Amino acid sequence: MPWSNQSGGGGGFKGGGNGGPWGPRPGGPGQQPDLEEILRRSQDRLRQAMPGGRMGGPLAALIAAVVLLVIGFFGFTVRVNPDELGIVLRFGEYIRQLPPGLNFRLPYPIEVVELPKVTRINRIEIGMRGASDRELAAGVRDVPEESLMLTGDENIVDIDFVVLWQISNAPDYLFNIQNPQGTVKDVAESAMREIVGESDIEPILTAARAETEASVQQLIQRILDGYGAGIRIVQVQLQKVDPPSQVIDAFRDVQAARADQERLQNEAQTYANRVVPEARGESERILQAAQGYRDRVIAEAKGEADRFENVLEEYQKAPDVTRRRIFIDTMQEVLSNTDKIIIDDKGSGSGVVPYLPLSELQKRRSTPAPSATQGGGQ
Repeated sequence: MPWSNQSGGGGGFKGGGNGGPWGPRPGGPGQQPDLEEILRRSQDRLRQAMPGGRMGGPLAALIAAVVLLVIGFFGFTVRVNPDELGIVLRFGEYIRQLPPGLNFRLPYPIEVVELPKVTRINRIEIGMRGASDRELAAGVRDVPEESLMLTGDENIVDIDFVVLWQISNAPDYLFNIQNPQGTVKDVAESAMREIVGESDIEPILTAARAETEASVQQLIQRILDGYGAGIRIVQVQLQKVDPPSQVIDAFRDVQAARADQERLQNEAQTYANRVVPEARGESERILQAAQGYRDRVIAEAKGEADRFENVLEEYQKAPDVTRRRIFIDTMQEVLSNTDKIIIDDKGSGSGVVPYLPLSELQKRRSTPAPSATQGGGQ
């Protein structure tokens, strides 16, 4: 039930209005009420509720004790949520930390408890806006003054990225930097511009996205550690990496031409990898065939020479016999492949039946005769 300002008094808080005896609590949700004023108002309400406007001494003492216990409980305890960490300040000086749960502390303004959310993953978008549900319904909005960056090869690239960060040291986070969200945003944008300024546009757009993310994350963390910010960079995510919209069509044509060039080079390399081994194998086969032919001809020549020397040796021993043997062998070789009929004309001829090889004559007729020109030329 809210306090009423009846029966006189200077308001719900000492000093009037919303201020406390030392002024409003910095960053606090409310002000501490004056205990004497609370007790006085409670007594007034009880007197009005009691018959005759009076109450007995034991009852008043009991009610006062209950009121003091309630005020002491809420004045000396603080609840720390599971995702928070209590940072106790005594007259503005950091004293200790409070774990999640109910914890005791001295009442305001002696001790003040700050409750940073140390387990929450915070998100910062650079180069675009569209994280909230209301903005997502309207679509992502581009911020060119944050996303346009100059690369090392003097090209302009449009980069949208997201930085995820978390509180790692609550006292440093509270006392060393004044605007954590703005600090992380400015440091992240500066780090991305530095990394992009040291790189060419081609790797950033294609294969070096993961490497760029890792480099930017390390640089942001190093700068924030130098500030003593008490912040840990969880991840850097590149959302969009494109050339400026004014030249994106021409750039895509260049990319397509480069892709065709690489494809043709790969096809040519594949053809070369297939043809060159085949040619080498064929040349090796021809060389081995020539080597075999050479060895065979040399061996045959040596055999013929050895045979001729053997024949010559035998001829020198018996010339007539050797000549006759050579004649017989030669005639056998010549006549073995010819058609012939041998008739003994010295005999009476009785018992000899003439033989006409019709089948052989038929084969000879089927063989084409030489032309007239060929015959005339001979």
